[in-house]
Amino acid sequence: MQKFASWVALVILISVGLPGSAKETSDSNSATAGIDATRLTQIAPQVEAAIARQEIPGGVVLIAHNGKTVYRQAFGNRSLQPTKVPMTADTVFDMASITKPVATATSVMLLLERGQLKLSDPVAKHLPGFAQNGKEKITVYQCLTHQAGFVPDSPLSEYEKSEEIWPNLFRLGTEYEPGTKFVYSDVGFQILGKLVEQVSGQTLAQFTAENIFAPLEMGDSGFLPGNDLRDRIAPTEQRNGEWMIGDVHDPRSFAMGNVAGHAGLFSTVDDLAKYGQMMLAQGKNGNRQFLAPATIRAMTAAYPSGKHLRGLGWDKLSKYSSNRGELFTDRAFGHGGFTGTVLWIDPGLDLVMVVLSNRVHPDGKGTVNQLAGRIANIAAAAIVKPMTGTKLLTESTEATYAKDGQTLCGVDVIVRDKFAALAGRKVGLIMNHTALSRNGRLTSELIHEAENVELACLFSPEHGIAGALDQSNIDDATDPATGLPIYSLYGKSRTPGEEQLKNIDTLVFDIQDIGTRFYTYISTMGNAMKVAAERGLRFVVLDRPNSIGGVEVAGPVLDEGWESFVGFHTLPLRHGMTVGELAQMFRAELKLDLDLQVVPVEQWERGWHWDRTGLTWVNPSPNMRTPLQAVLYPGIGLLETTNLSVGRGTDTPFEWIGAPWMRASELASWINDRALRGIRCVPTSFTPASSKFKGELCHGVRFLITDRATFRPVSFGFELACALRDVHGDAWESAKLARLLCDGRALELITDGANPEKIEAEYQAELTDFLIRRDRYLLYD
Repeated sequence: MQKFASWVALVILISVGLPGSAKETSDSNSATAGIDATRLTQIAPQVEAAIARQEIPGGVVLIAHNGKTVYRQAFGNRSLQPTKVPMTADTVFDMASITKPVATATSVMLLLERGQLKLSDPVAKHLPGFAQNGKEKITVYQCLTHQAGFVPDSPLSEYEKSEEIWPNLFRLGTEYEPGTKFVYSDVGFQILGKLVEQVSGQTLAQFTAENIFAPLEMGDSGFLPGNDLRDRIAPTEQRNGEWMIGDVHDPRSFAMGNVAGHAGLFSTVDDLAKYGQMMLAQGKNGNRQFLAPATIRAMTAAYPSGKHLRGLGWDKLSKYSSNRGELFTDRAFGHGGFTGTVLWIDPGLDLVMVVLSNRVHPDGKGTVNQLAGRIANIAAAAIVKPMTGTKLLTESTEATYAKDGQTLCGVDVIVRDKFAALAGRKVGLIMNHTALSRNGRLTSELIHEAENVELACLFSPEHGIAGALDQSNIDDATDPATGLPIYSLYGKSRTPGEEQLKNIDTLVFDIQDIGTRFYTYISTMGNAMKVAAERGLRFVVLDRPNSIGGVEVAGPVLDEGWESFVGFHTLPLRHGMTVGELAQMFRAELKLDLDLQVVPVEQWERGWHWDRTGLTWVNPSPNMRTPLQAVLYPGIGLLETTNLSVGRGTDTPFEWIGAPWMRASELASWINDRALRGIRCVPTSFTPASSKFKGELCHGVRFLITDRATFRPVSFGFELACALRDVHGDAWESAKLARLLCDGRALELITDGANPEKIEAEYQAELTDFLIRRDRYLLYD
């Protein structure tokens, strides 16, 4: 990027990709980047006013949108003492805590991609000396999200002798139970910096220089800046009578040799813009994939951290977010630094905002966060056409979507394409009554009528071909419409038999799933895939939307060794995948040598629930009667193996729970007092006509969803579990959760009296690991 030595405050509007050489352009060129440049002129008065109030000596602001830098301006002075030196746009700043996400967290994610660590790893696995004073189970994830139990800073006295710094840090105890709340801590990132060194075999300075800053062409970034940059470095304060120019301001980082996981990075607006553009490009830097898209998504997702939302190393929405734009979308992530530095990146607006100052110069009394927040709002408001599929921070309803109501399922696509994917094949079709085309015809009839396909037989899952049976053993039958045999996969065997397969070369799967691990249709698919692989059959999945959306993923991941028909694979309770995507995961992760073809859904977005598809709702099983019940199911269905009714045998299963022994008013009050997002509970009573407590009066609670966009069914399931435990004690048989929960640690926490926040925090690391696994199999945006 061209360097500007002039001390005059310059507004430069450029329209080249990042990185690239700057060139001056007109406002009309700025408009091609989707920016109203006249709005950006409001930034300068805000910065100049802050300088006049002596909040900052000067600063540099950069705004990038749609891959182009649309604003880059230097203001005020780089130095006030001992002499005044004008600020320039290429000034190098002490980044302070921006070190955490850009250097340390990025290093951790690179090591994760290389298989050298996992977010769920205990830190002590890699740093054995760390396993002191109750820290044996603290995870990498908890350090990244500031939930590791540490104080914000350990005493400076423990940094006085360099040889004692790490023994002191390793001896440090915890101030609260790890995973139970959010306390912003430098200590956790000091530990992560050491972890990077241990795992990589390089110092943090070396690793970041070779693996981050060199590949991203961030030539002015790094720890321990050299003499070639000294003339451009903004001073901070004095230490021992000398101005800090190139020495880190943070005293603990300084004691650690100017290289630490929490502070020590130096950089410029141009270099941070290059980093931000890589993040917006889903990890791509030019023609090179620097980080995988899955890594970017995992790193910048919103994870509950106490009452705050954090990313992995990033801020999302917390008490430290005053430098965040209120007009940013819910996808924005960023961070600030003590010295006066701010970086926010918003994929929903395709925006990078960098505000760098040395606000602590000369006397440590400045402030920059409120200014940065105002600049962020100006930048967001200048965007002519925000991206779709996201919502602003100030919105309380669901996101804006593309036109809905026109979704085509896999069967619609294959009919439109004249059955090309099955041409000349002898087919066995795994289906039930949900295998319907958009115009309401059964897949079995459509394939049977096709001239270029031979349909040999049908296979039915739990509940039978018509989805009407609620029994443990279903017999074979004959299909009245086609005259073909129907072989039950929920009878004597749950896999297709050799005799049943002898006349076919292709198995086709077409059943509507509802996005929950213990809903058994995906187990039927997985079992059939294994048989197809063993016999060399082609396996074709006619994909269907996830009826509760394909974005949210929630709950503990099934423990290895707990697999069963209600837990086929190591998935979380709510997996956020379609059956076609799951099929791709099963083939890869179970190492199946299988000719798999997925016929994808068309005109469906991951964020859509069933009501946005325009498809007809058909009860996928006898007690799954409405899309509302499907939304509730991942949390409420989890409880049904215990000694309570989830409403089976009533008109509204999964919309309430109850039992003859339940104290409904107390239970409803316990839950409502928690002020959970999107749901309220009302005491009620009901008498099931069948199933558990048949004919008995049950006291219980009915669930009223007040805002589907904010309701989290799996979290609510754990809230209910804790409420049942606390209100009813041993009367509720919590141990029976094991069958569907399939996670030993979560069950232990429930039975031991942990609160919902602790339970959820405990499985966040393994859930994040799953998100990264899952990403490579996703078919839809």
